[in-house]
Amino acid sequence: MDLTDVLYEKRDGVAWITINRPERRNAFRSRTVRDLIACFREAARDHDVGVAVLTGAGDKAFCSGGDQKERAEAGYEELEVTTLHTLIRNIPKPVIAMVNGFAIGGGHVLHVLCDLSIAADTAVFGQVGPRVGSVDPGFGTAYLARVVGEKKAREIWYLCRQYPAAEALAMGLVARVVPHAGLDAAVAETVGWIRETGPEARAAIKHTINRHLPPIDLPMFTASLASEDVREGFAAFVEKRPPRWSPRARRG
Repeated sequence: MDLTDVLYEKRDGVAWITINRPERRNAFRSRTVRDLIACFREAARDHDVGVAVLTGAGDKAFCSGGDQKERAEAGYEELEVTTLHTLIRNIPKPVIAMVNGFAIGGGHVLHVLCDLSIAADTAVFGQVGPRVGSVDPGFGTAYLARVVGEKKAREIWYLCRQYPAAEALAMGLVARVVPHAGLDAAVAETVGWIRETGPEARAAIKHTINRHLPPIDLPMFTASLASEDVREGFAAFVEKRPPRWSPRARRG
């Protein structure tokens, strides 16, 4: 694979997929998303891979969402992101999010999509999209509600708060929280437990749990990206001013 923004390593039947943009807190751009898609497709078709682990380079961030600098300069293809989301959900192998720092915005959605999330005690979670008028009207909302309950999911999206790892554990957003220094060992231990089970059983479990989850609503997703509020929210972010939301939105 010709990768630029992502590292891919296969060790002992595990695909280690690392977003490698620590200077941008592992924010993703179009190339990052394409690299991630290539990595997950490789892990899916490789019969020697039983588990995939997704993480971010460095010790500051798992992923801080979409790279707003690139979006300002050239834009990025959000519909590629839906391809990545669908792939993570459908790959017939467990995917573990190794959350080593900030999991914010689109990065938060990525960890939610994974089958298990194991977090360092320094990790921080939250959504930010509504602050610039955007939202993930797909797995990032529907599946989040399934994980933490509708009331908590609405709070996460409406308030755009940031949650420390201990609070994420209490709401069921992550499976385990460990000291940062012990994160690698905790993930390795979890992988070991998983690999003691049958791969066909694991694939069936994932398919069955996913079966009743609604698919991504692409028309809603596309409409939300093109909305007046998204344009205004992003302009306000770039210009460092409060957004002037549309009258319809203010009427609520």
